[in-house]
Amino acid sequence: MPSQVPIHPVLDGGVTKGQANFNGGTLVCACTDRPVKVAIKGNVAHNHACGCTKCWKPKGAAFSVVAVTPHANVSVLENGDKLQVVDADALILRHACKACGVHMYGPVERDHAFKGLDFIHPERFQEGGWAEPTFAAFVSSIIESGTPPSAMTSVRARLNELGLTPYDCLNPTLMDVIATWVAKKAGTLREA
Repeated sequence: MPSQVPIHPVLDGGVTKGQANFNGGTLVCACTDRPVKVAIKGNVAHNHACGCTKCWKPKGAAFSVVAVTPHANVSVLENGDKLQVVDADALILRHACKACGVHMYGPVERDHAFKGLDFIHPERFQEGGWAEPTFAAFVSSIIESGTPPSAMTSVRARLNELGLTPYDCLNPTLMDVIATWVAKKAGTLREA
């Protein structure tokens, strides 16, 4: 029997498998008046549950659901005047709706391994079928948001029940991407 530890509304009932042929769609903020709409071409990658304190989370969620897409695949369709960057000094320039607070897209523009990617919250798609989350990142960070440390064993158990291997950073694949980029930049690694 699954535990009752809440993770995120789209995950609490189980992870829904995505469709390999998902070709993108429209992200919509939570506003009923003049909602922000952002088009995303193609499927998302590296979708995961994120416990960091920077990502937007729906009310009551311990984790966000966040994925990446190439920046070239992102375009604001409607009501872009409602968007503002949450923190101009952050690596991810999260563009949020000023009215409802939903983060719509977050490009990485600085010199970084993730430069050229935008972070998005795929549960905001009007369409279903996007690639499902496959791991959980920054799990211990939910303590910073008020989760009692005594609950962490149950949280990690629930993430494992959902098939979302918990990490206290990113998953090994993404950590390897970052380390490879750093090593190439430093000249300590010349191979691909």
